[in-house]
Amino acid sequence: MGWLSPLLWPFLRALALLSSLPVFSQRAVPMRVKIGLALFLAVAAQASMPSMPVVALDTPQAVLLVVQQVLIGVTMGFAVRLIFAALELAGEVIGLQMGLNFAGFFDPATASQGTASGRFFGTMVAFLFVIVNGHLALLAALVGSFNVFPAGPEPFAFLHQARPHVWGAEVFALGLWIALPLVGMLLFVNLVLGVISRVAPQINIFAIGFPVTLSVGLVGMLLTLPMLEQPFSAALERVLARFG
Repeated sequence: MGWLSPLLWPFLRALALLSSLPVFSQRAVPMRVKIGLALFLAVAAQASMPSMPVVALDTPQAVLLVVQQVLIGVTMGFAVRLIFAALELAGEVIGLQMGLNFAGFFDPATASQGTASGRFFGTMVAFLFVIVNGHLALLAALVGSFNVFPAGPEPFAFLHQARPHVWGAEVFALGLWIALPLVGMLLFVNLVLGVISRVAPQINIFAIGFPVTLSVGLVGMLLTLPMLEQPFSAALERVLARFG
């Protein structure tokens, strides 16, 4: 057990993290890949790990340790998933203002209903997560979590410090913050179209309104995509700072 314990508890925490992480939790990623990556992370991080408790696997304390590692790993994956969900929410709000939410489709990767704009923002945030070295920050937070939340007999003690139940408000705050420039732009376009419909009633506002709002929305998305890195990086660092 002295040889097994330094690998077992980091392996379980890393496996729980990979099982709940947005990109790796999809059905397209085989379970063998997740297990192999979790074992590789547990071995590679041994130099930075604190000493692990040596506990026999046939004792109640070992069960509590397993529950603790799974909860912490799933909570870390849930924290990153909140950031992804915030940007997808921004895409949904923007698509609602543009009129793209009429073209909804079923996404087999996530087993949920999605829209074109929301899926576009979800794909962009997945690429952005790799570009800004979010995966490296996540691995650093995983290793640092053993110093902040060491393996111990109390599996629910970290919930009082991390407080993951209050993170849901950050989804709406960040999503609306990102979508606010485009929503304001589209609101101004709708106001202009409303004025045009009152000044020139003979113009079919429904025939020209949808192409105009769609074109303005697409141009606005093109202009705001380069500025997406700053709020995403700030939110990711703020969430991962709770673990590292």
